[in-house]
Amino acid sequence: MTASTDLHTLTGAYALDALDEDERVAFEQHLAKCEDCAQEVRELTATAGRLALAATMPPPPRLKTQVMEQIAGVRQEHSHSGVTALSRTARRERAMRWALAACVAAAAGLGGTTLWQHQQADEARQQAQVAQRQADQITEVLSAPDAKVTSTAVGGAARGSVVVSHDSDKAVFVASGLAKPPQGKVYQLWFADGDRMRPAGLMDPSRTSQSVLMAGAVGKASGVGVTLEPDAGSKQPTTQPVVLLQLPA
Repeated sequence: MTASTDLHTLTGAYALDALDEDERVAFEQHLAKCEDCAQEVRELTATAGRLALAATMPPPPRLKTQVMEQIAGVRQEHSHSGVTALSRTARRERAMRWALAACVAAAAGLGGTTLWQHQQADEARQQAQVAQRQADQITEVLSAPDAKVTSTAVGGAARGSVVVSHDSDKAVFVASGLAKPPQGKVYQLWFADGDRMRPAGLMDPSRTSQSVLMAGAVGKASGVGVTLEPDAGSKQPTTQPVVLLQLPA
């Protein structure tokens, strides 16, 4: 680009960083001398910034290509009139076209945000349903006609209890005042099948008192243990039990 009339048409492309290196250098040299273009670039850049704030999610991978195609379809024709500045009407029309292209980008971004919010709502509902099912199962075990409980002290005022219903083949571990695990650690529950320990779920490390439905069937387990494990859990205990209880017969 060398003609001054061509450079006047590049304000929108410059504001959206859509110029190649040669065009950018030439336009910036022109920009230092043309207050009209400088003002238009400031306005378009501010508009683009506001639109970007509205679109909080990353756009789809093809968005840039699609927007560039839209822009290419409405780009201002080069002027050959010899006039060094575009008329106000032509400038306004061109700016509106660039704003339309920017709105296409913003709408696509906002569409991604809406989809993300919908997905988040679905996940929250699913998590609530899972939590409700677990709460119902805990209630069923605790209120079962054959429910039996055994308890033990866990250092100081803390206590650990296990409630078992052999009819439902389920057990619930109840912790009260248990110390929070160190950073990166979690309390893991175990069923004791003779000399073998079987994983039975993880406790919530943020809560010192909680009731946890133990994962898996009670089966022929004779006891329940709790150990301190890495936050992802372990296949076999790696520490001595902080709680060890015999299952009530």
